[in-house]
Amino acid sequence: MNLPITTLIGLLIVAAIAIVILILRLNKLSLEHRSLSQEHTEMKDRFRNIVDADAEAQRVLDEATARKEGLQAELDAVKERELGKLEAERTQLLDDIYRARGTHSQVLQDLQEQQRRSGVELEAIRARAREVENQALHDLKEKQAQGQVELRTLHTNIKQLRKEFEALDEEANLQSFGFYKPRYDFASSNQYQSKLDDIRELQKRMIKDKSAAICQIEWSVNGSRVEGRKQINQTLKLILRAFNGESDAAIAKVKYNNVVVMETRIRKALEAVNNLAGVQQCHIASAYLNLKLQELYLVHEYQEKLQAEKEEQRRIREEMREEELAIRELERAKQEAEREETRYAEALRKAREEADRAVGEKQQRLVGKIEELQRRLEEAQSNKERAIARAQMTRSGHVYVISNVGSFGEDVYKIGMTRRLDPLDRVRELGDASVPFLFDVHAIIYSEDAPTLETKLHREFQHRRVNMVNERKEFFRVSIDEIAAFVRRNHGDIEITLAAEAADYRKTLAMMQSSQVMLTTQAPSLTISSTTEELLDLPEETQNNMRA
Repeated sequence: MNLPITTLIGLLIVAAIAIVILILRLNKLSLEHRSLSQEHTEMKDRFRNIVDADAEAQRVLDEATARKEGLQAELDAVKERELGKLEAERTQLLDDIYRARGTHSQVLQDLQEQQRRSGVELEAIRARAREVENQALHDLKEKQAQGQVELRTLHTNIKQLRKEFEALDEEANLQSFGFYKPRYDFASSNQYQSKLDDIRELQKRMIKDKSAAICQIEWSVNGSRVEGRKQINQTLKLILRAFNGESDAAIAKVKYNNVVVMETRIRKALEAVNNLAGVQQCHIASAYLNLKLQELYLVHEYQEKLQAEKEEQRRIREEMREEELAIRELERAKQEAEREETRYAEALRKAREEADRAVGEKQQRLVGKIEELQRRLEEAQSNKERAIARAQMTRSGHVYVISNVGSFGEDVYKIGMTRRLDPLDRVRELGDASVPFLFDVHAIIYSEDAPTLETKLHREFQHRRVNMVNERKEFFRVSIDEIAAFVRRNHGDIEITLAAEAADYRKTLAMMQSSQVMLTTQAPSLTISSTTEELLDLPEETQNNMRA
């Protein structure tokens, strides 16, 4: 039967220790032998001068031999003693080995039993691990399924919230405000106000009749229907107050660019209030909602109509002002023509009287002067008649075509009309401090029916307006060739300037380009020193520029 490896290693260690001990004792005896040999040599040197050297040497040799033999005998005895001890230890080791071999079988059996129990425990642990793993996997699948349900719910909620946000986001609806279709088409703001009063009166009547908010069932509180009706009435009053507050706030904020947003807010307010009171089966009537929405539309359209009336009144005031200026100019022109007529008539009368009295060369000069005065008198009379005719012809005037490249860019023209005698006065007024550059005149067209010609031009280029909302802004994105072609077809041949001079604008561009070139060329020529001494040597103005 084989010994365990640990037992064998122990036996080998014990044998090695015994051998080491023997080696150490042998080394000790060898050292003593060398010491005796050295003493022998010293004694030989000491007694070298003795006469009987041979005898002395023989004696010393004998002593050394005897001592050597004694030491040899002692060494043999030590060896024998140590060998005996080693033998005894070897016998003891063999006994231990035999005893170890005897217990090896029991130890092996114990190890096998322990291994068997360990296998059983390991299998139990594996089974428990599989059970825990299956349970964890099952829990994970349940959590995953629950998470997917929650995720779908969250996605649904996110979509709903996004829809609500998009509906309530005023900025998102700014682009679509122009597509609002009016529900009413009253001619004046008074009619809108009257209809608005009627709608609000209907709302008050529904609240008074208790038909604005209703409850579908009859409730009892502690067995009392009276208390139930009292509580329901309080609930209905509460939801009506909440809904009216939200609706009135939305109506108060309505303007041209958020009608759809405010309508959605009112509908959302109704939905929220009805959900809160849904447990008691109370809700706002749809007829009351429709009245609120009609109020919203009416308020919006009423404000739009007010704004349109203001614009129309402003246009009328401007036309009246323009007409008044034109009348004043015509009156001044008429008075000036009358004064010139009187002055030339008086001068002509005096010249004729002098001519009648004069003779010879002086008379000839006066005749020439009379002819000149006669011509000027006829011209003054013609101007007077033209001024009177212009005053009587209230639709005569000038249609002008002007541009402002520096302010509005290329191919943007203003097409307007003025009844002033000098239409350039109106052009100069338009080029006041409200625009950075003066207008360039492309055409001044006189017409006996200037408003009609202006209206035709505006209708022809209606789809090319820069401002599609306010028609008082008479700017059109069109080419000058198209304007000229239309005027020639509908009015006759005209003189037109194709290219805009834009003198101030082009000079400004040239100055800006020149300044840029100067900055570009001068920038590398100045090197900023990093030392204070060099900075102090520069002129004060240069130092200030460098600091800036």
